[in-house]
Amino acid sequence: MKTTELRLKDVAGLQAEVKELQKAHFGLRMQKATQQLNNTATLRSMRRDIARAKTILVEKQSAEKSAK
Repeated sequence: MKTTELRLKDVAGLQAEVKELQKAHFGLRMQKATQQLNNTATLRSMRRDIARAKTILVEKQSAEKSAK
């Protein structure tokens, strides 16, 4: 997920994206636990995507609060 794509979304869209990424990460963790996951590097990239989305979400939320 690119940061430019995330910055185009509003706060509600970012919250939905974070929730979706967390569900996908959970699925990958379950695949790893049952030894069905071949490429474990996807876990790391998924974690970083979640962190990236959360960071942009906090930036947008703080910008909204400061605008009020």
